[in-house]
Amino acid sequence: MIGLGALAVPSLDLRMGMPGDEAKSTSTTERRAYDDLAQGFGPSFNGPLTVVVDARHADDPKAAVSAVSAKLAATKGVVSVSPARFNEAKDTAVISAVPSTAPTSRQTQDLVHTIRSERGAVESATGADFKVTGTTALNIDVGQKMQDALIPYLAVVVGLAFVLLMLVFRSIVVPLKAALGFLLSVGAALGAIVTVFQQGHGAGFFGVDETGPIMSTMPFFLVGIVFGLAMDYQVFLVSRIREAHIHVQRPGQAVVNGFRHSALVVAAAALIMMAVFGGFMTGGESMVKMVGLGLASAVFFDAFAVRMAFVPAVLALLGKRPLTLGLGRSLFAHVCLTHRHRCSCRAGVFEGPPPGYVSRGVRLASGDREDLSRDEAGVRV
Repeated sequence: MIGLGALAVPSLDLRMGMPGDEAKSTSTTERRAYDDLAQGFGPSFNGPLTVVVDARHADDPKAAVSAVSAKLAATKGVVSVSPARFNEAKDTAVISAVPSTAPTSRQTQDLVHTIRSERGAVESATGADFKVTGTTALNIDVGQKMQDALIPYLAVVVGLAFVLLMLVFRSIVVPLKAALGFLLSVGAALGAIVTVFQQGHGAGFFGVDETGPIMSTMPFFLVGIVFGLAMDYQVFLVSRIREAHIHVQRPGQAVVNGFRHSALVVAAAALIMMAVFGGFMTGGESMVKMVGLGLASAVFFDAFAVRMAFVPAVLALLGKRPLTLGLGRSLFAHVCLTHRHRCSCRAGVFEGPPPGYVSRGVRLASGDREDLSRDEAGVRV
């Protein structure tokens, strides 16, 4: 878990955006044209900013537009400003401002924010308002909106999963460690993506020619797909351990037997999904490789580090406590899992299997059941 936390540290530097032609393979004509323009006119030539000036409320629209142009030209990070183009009414103009940095660089993003922060002062001085738009500004805005929505999205997904797992397993510990493990595996996967595709470490090994912001929709794809797989692994593994414990096996023995019966299936399922996602990394597009690396690494971290190591270890260390929920008598008294034998959920207590019940090699004789203590015969679920 410490290792996963360390791998997740680069994800704190996550910067989302919409990669353009610079992220394509050097074998494509779009990438070659982008490189030629950047070499001949500078990297900023591929992503100028479009500034629309609304001077309808200005006393002198032409003078107001000239003042906005001069302000833009004096802004640090702007290398050139085109002459203003007016509409027929001469009260609205369009100006093109060329930054000194590439369209996807952090400096260009800061420049857009700086220009927009000067709107109030310009409007007070000239009476004209302006907006910054264009492909570059639009990509920056979309990336910022998506990044702002990532944390609420994670909170909703993990929160709902916590409630559902608490209802199913009647435990606080089981859904808590499931949510914590999921967040660690997703964070480690995002950290791997940021390290390779944004910071450039190991980019050559994966065939990434140009680094930049992470595709805006990538973290949402990652969270949604990996969440479904992680909860499948969680329910499959823990339900088998819980079933063994309900069948009057002691907690340590239940963890061992449940893990032994389900670990191979979980490992096989994870390896299959890793092979599928890993195949995306053979594609030529950088965005496809990003999807493949993120999903394959997330499945690996979640299946082998979280579900098959962290989860059984926590269950074994805590013993019976993960299977107990203090609110079970009132809040969850009428919620019960379906069993193939008769069970009673009165007050949240599972009455245990009938004498002689056989399930997956576990047999309970009538004499054995009479010798069990109350804690073993009536397991709180």
